[in-house]
Amino acid sequence: MMTLKKLALRAVFAGTAVLGLASAQAALPIQQWTLANGAKIYLVSTNALPIVDVQIDFDAGSRRDPAPQAGLASVTSAMVEKGVRAGKNGEPALDQNALGEAWADLGASFDVSAGTDRMSYSLRTLSDPALLGKAVTLASRELGEPSFPDDVWLRERERINASIKESNTKPATIAGRAFAQAVYGVHPYGQEVTEETLARIDTVAMRQRYQQLIVPCRAKLSIVGAVTRTEAESVAVTLLSRLPAADSCAPLPTIAPVAALAAQKDERIPFDSAQAHVFIGQPGYPRKDPDHFALTLGNYVLGGGGFVSRLTNEVREKRGLTYSIYSGFAPGLDAGAFRIGFQTRPDQAEEAVKMSREVLAKFVAEGPTESELKAAKDNLIGGFPLLLDSNRKLIGNVANIAWHDLPLDYLDTWTTRMNAVTAADVKAAFARKLQPARMVTVVVGGK
Repeated sequence: MMTLKKLALRAVFAGTAVLGLASAQAALPIQQWTLANGAKIYLVSTNALPIVDVQIDFDAGSRRDPAPQAGLASVTSAMVEKGVRAGKNGEPALDQNALGEAWADLGASFDVSAGTDRMSYSLRTLSDPALLGKAVTLASRELGEPSFPDDVWLRERERINASIKESNTKPATIAGRAFAQAVYGVHPYGQEVTEETLARIDTVAMRQRYQQLIVPCRAKLSIVGAVTRTEAESVAVTLLSRLPAADSCAPLPTIAPVAALAAQKDERIPFDSAQAHVFIGQPGYPRKDPDHFALTLGNYVLGGGGFVSRLTNEVREKRGLTYSIYSGFAPGLDAGAFRIGFQTRPDQAEEAVKMSREVLAKFVAEGPTESELKAAKDNLIGGFPLLLDSNRKLIGNVANIAWHDLPLDYLDTWTTRMNAVTAADVKAAFARKLQPARMVTVVVGGK
């Protein structure tokens, strides 16, 4: 007899073969409503594949970590997958191995991760009612009844400590840490897990954090797949059913915004390595900023477009100072960093830094040419359908809309809004966001 796992995999592969025949998913409407417990639901119902993807996001990322316990969000998310306690409905406790086997038998998956802003839970399962119900029930246990076993945490902490020690021997790690601290200062975006902060984290802290932040009224659920609205609501209710109801859902404490840099900061860190690691940047912008489209297009011209970008042309092609160079923004709930990054020979680092700053300053002062802007639009708009050609990609986009409170028609109007950006818009947006004379520069490598 064929197992549930084999049936699941066969259906997934069969569905994948017809995915390309599905209609353009950007046109699929997003339904949004709020459950009685306060959770917000965002649904795209599509029968292109017999699959259901769910992402549940909470404001429980590392920015909510106490500074002495930096890394608490990350390790808490990892420990959720290490076992569940006995269920409220009489189900037996499951350790990590038993959980893995249970998911394998269903041909489904459940993952937990934590970023700077949010903690995310991701479920992928077939839409067949027999499998969907079992997968949702198991996910509800993992979400609402994690056991946080002490013995497993002690082993995990030793493993993470070893990883931290190894990372601290790498110039890329040192450069990234120095850059984050210089750009963000005391803001939580600049916090990083260390051996000292890890030593202060125990399973008691994980349970307390979970109880405070992982509650139904703070959840945003994005659902994409072969389910109706009624079925999606049932999935959402079941997934959150084992979380304790909050006494109240008052707003979480406000986090002070990332402060603008008052002056240029330069840091040179000696390191015996074949390549110097260089970061140049400053605080950027929050995702809700109306300049997002202009900044996205402008960054493609500056350093986000690979071999067709100005930085690559000036620093690599004309002068051979680096093999690759990039620029990028990392917008979040707050002003994630703008960054130029590259590696170069230590004896060429200062020349490469000087040239990169000059390219940046000229771009901020003048903006893109009309031909550069057209090429950027052609590439980004031409590639837009590839961002929506699977359930997995679509769920990411829907979750992004939910998390940042973007308009429900965001995907439908994306191309129009990109096309409407002018060269003058890009120039003005970059002038508002970047100050080339007040940048952080970190160089790790050389004497």
